Amino acid sequence: MKNVVVVGAGHAGVELVASLRENGFAGRIDLLSDEPDLPYQRPPLSKEYIKKPTSAPLLRPAQFYTDNDVRLHAGIAATAIERDARRLLLSDGSSLGYDHLVLATGARNRLLGLPGIDRPQVYQIRTLADVRRIIAGLSGWKHVTIIGGGFIGLEAAGLLSTMGVKVALIELAPRLMQRSVSPTVSRWFLDYHQANGVQFHMERHVTSIEETSSGVKVRLSDGIGIATDAVIMAAGVIPNTELASDAGLHTDNGIVVDSSLATADVAISALGDCASYPNAFAGGRARLESVQNATDQARFLAARLCGRAGSYSAFPWFWSIQGAARLQIAGLGEAGLTEIVRGDPASGKFSVFLFDRDRLKAVESVNSAADHMASRRLLAIPQECRLTPDQARDATCNLKDLVSSVQQAA
Repeated sequence: MKNVVVVGAGHAGVELVASLRENGFAGRIDLLSDEPDLPYQRPPLSKEYIKKPTSAPLLRPAQFYTDNDVRLHAGIAATAIERDARRLLLSDGSSLGYDHLVLATGARNRLLGLPGIDRPQVYQIRTLADVRRIIAGLSGWKHVTIIGGGFIGLEAAGLLSTMGVKVALIELAPRLMQRSVSPTVSRWFLDYHQANGVQFHMERHVTSIEETSSGVKVRLSDGIGIATDAVIMAAGVIPNTELASDAGLHTDNGIVVDSSLATADVAISALGDCASYPNAFAGGRARLESVQNATDQARFLAARLCGRAGSYSAFPWFWSIQGAARLQIAGLGEAGLTEIVRGDPASGKFSVFLFDRDRLKAVESVNSAADHMASRRLLAIPQECRLTPDQARDATCNLKDLVSSVQQAA
C-alpha cells in the first residue's frame, strides 16, 4: 500500500494519520478537511473555549503535519468517490487517487425545519466558525434559548449560566439526556441546572422563531412565547454518510463497517462519529460520538492498515462538563436497567451502577472521578467475575477494595 487518503480531520482523522506514522507507514498520506482552520478539538467548543477564547484548541500544532509528511488539504471537501478507479473527487476540481480511503466524515447538527430557523439570531455549536459567531455576539446577550437537552445543550447552558446569561432550555423528551443516562442522573442534572437559574420547558417543541424589535421570540407547542436575544440549536446530530451512500456503500445510521472497521469495499474503511460498527457492549451495532471511540478506532485501524489483524473491541466511556458539574460514564446503559446508587446525590458526589439482573452494564459518576476510574477497571473484567448488585448496594465497601478483590477473583 503506497498511499492513504483520509476524509475528515477531526479527532479520528488526525489520530489515524499520527498512528499510521507511529506504526511505521512510510507511504503518502493525504488528510482532507472542509474547514480552513488547522484541525482542532471539538469538546472545548461547548465548554471553556466560549468563555476563554485565547487560541484555537488544536489537535496538533502546524509543525506536526510537516514533520510527519502529512499533506493537509484545508478548506477542501471530498465531493465523490470513484470506487472502480480508486479516485476521490475534490471541491476544487482536482482529484486524489488512493490505495486505501478512510472516511472520518463525522456528523453535523440536526437542524429542525422551523419557520425562522435561518434568522441571524440562531446559532449552532459544532464548528470553530459556529463558536466564533457566538463569541462575537455574546457580549450583547442577556438571555439565550437552547433547543435540546442532551450533552451539548446542557454544557452550553451550564457555561452561559455561570457567565450571568439567563438561559431557557427546551427539550422534547420527558427528561434530560434521556437516551444517554439513567433517570437518577437526569433528575440530578435538572435540579442542578435549575438551582443555577436555567428555566426548563420539558416535553415541548418549538413551532417557530419570530423576529421582534429587540431579538426573537421562540414559540412553543403549548403556545408560550419566549423572548430571547439568541437561540442555540443543540437538537442532536446526523452522521455525514452522503459521500459513502452516493458511492454505493451501505449506510444505516452511519457508514456500515465490520468488526475491523472495513466497508464492503476492501479499499475503504470508516471510523469515528460517522461509522456504525458491531459493538459487543451494545449487543449489536452502535455509532458512538466520543473522543474515546474516535481515538481508539483510529489507533486500531492504523495498526490494521499496517498489517496487524484483529477486531475492534475497545471499552466505551464518555464525559460531559456542565458548569461546575462533571459527568463520567463507563459502559453503555439502556432503558429499564436496575439502578443502584452509591453515595448521596444531595452531596453532589455519587455514582449510579446499572444492572441487567446480576449483570453490570454501566456506571454513571457525578463529580466522582475515582468511582469512574474504578468502574472502567471493573467493566473490563469478565462478566462472571464482576461485583454483584449486593456488593454495589453495600455502602460500607470501599470501591477500590472491591475492584482489587474482583480482579483477584478473575
